[in-house]
Amino acid sequence: SVLLREMILLQRPTSGSIEVLGSELGALDEDAALALRKRWGVMFQHGGLFSALTVRENVGLPLREHSTLDSALIDGMAEWKLSLTGLAADVGLKFPGELSGGMLKRASLARAIALDPELLFLDEPTSGLDPASSAGVDELVRRTHALYGLTIVMVTHDLDMLWQVCDRVAVLDEARVLATGTMDELSHVDHPIV
Repeated sequence: SVLLREMILLQRPTSGSIEVLGSELGALDEDAALALRKRWGVMFQHGGLFSALTVRENVGLPLREHSTLDSALIDGMAEWKLSLTGLAADVGLKFPGELSGGMLKRASLARAIALDPELLFLDEPTSGLDPASSAGVDELVRRTHALYGLTIVMVTHDLDMLWQVCDRVAVLDEARVLATGTMDELSHVDHPIV
């Protein structure tokens, strides 16, 4: 999660460099950083939705801040993004505190795709969910990838999700990358942590 925070410009790396979508993150000024952030979506581990806004308002917030679309169109687009994640239309009128864990994850994903990103960051997308809800998120991530054709960078400890969803995995420990590859390749690596 620390690496993810550095990649989404919430924290500066203490050493090394990070390049995302062709831009060196450490070299960006404020305007360039904002332009780059508009090209990606982030699904935070605990949702990151504003409790005082309805779910529809939360999903529409990136559009309100970064477009000149009128309010009715933004509401319609927010409802459409919610439907893409499998949530019923009435969920948009609820507040985040009224949602189950699985619904909150879906609403958070809807907000993350509000600006039709090229890159999607997912921070522990199945944490705190029961196995059935986790399997639903696995399918949702696969469907989102297929629909948008975007690159997804995910931080997770969920091995089932890694087997079901990921094309390439990097195992991090000991303050470094221990191994990279497909899950099948990693299952043959002779390292106790991997």
